[in-house]
Amino acid sequence: METFDTAQRCPMVDFVNLISGKWAIPILYRLIVIDAPVRFSALQRAIAPITQKELTKQLRLFEQRGLVRRTVYAEVPPRVEYEVTALGKTLRPTLDSLAGWMRGNADQLLRA
Repeated sequence: METFDTAQRCPMVDFVNLISGKWAIPILYRLIVIDAPVRFSALQRAIAPITQKELTKQLRLFEQRGLVRRTVYAEVPPRVEYEVTALGKTLRPTLDSLAGWMRGNADQLLRA
């Protein structure tokens, strides 16, 4: 078991700060599973009922943190696509594990 110096910041706090918000994990996980550029509207439909405002906010945060790449095409109307970065893809085993845990324990959690 790993121990932590009390002066050292807990890595779980840092992780939660990185992936915070009700919609953060569903957005990131969907982008990882898709593993291809996706337009904003298609992503919003895939994660419904998220609002446009919330999706925009989360995508901007992920872009600032290097987890998502945003590409704007000079077309009329403008086309914008989002894609998970190589850094973002490294979260797949962790998020797969969380998804598996939820599937495996959903009945028990609902009964509690």
